[in-house]
Amino acid sequence: MADPDRVLVPTLGRPQEDEALSYALETFPDAEITLLAVVTPLGAPLSEGGVLERREERTTQARASAAELLESVAGPDTGDRVRIALAEGRPGTVVPRYASEAGIDHVVMAGDRTRSNWFIRRFLGRDIATTVVERTTQPVTILE
Repeated sequence: MADPDRVLVPTLGRPQEDEALSYALETFPDAEITLLAVVTPLGAPLSEGGVLERREERTTQARASAAELLESVAGPDTGDRVRIALAEGRPGTVVPRYASEAGIDHVVMAGDRTRSNWFIRRFLGRDIATTVVERTTQPVTILE
């Protein structure tokens, strides 16, 4: 299998996303990376950080968080390879749709390290990574 030309790294404002971006940059050194800042709708059961600000504030914050994430792992050649995109919606729907529409070859994302807690899984439902894997036709790498 050839290395991908276009890699998607979704960011939801969760821990370990810096590891996913670093992994994508190191593993696919010739790929164009899209850091997709996903803004969860207010009506969703869980929005980023559990804070329900107005749409404009949440969009601005998502873009700023993605820029901070990029800056935290940026190397000398990173700026030319990574672009930030923004999408609003449920991550399990937005990420697969974006990957398909943008011609993405591979998705790299942080997993949910709380999966071992059955109570949290039962309360919140399936984790986002599992949903993305099931709905995405491209290969997905999940970092636990």
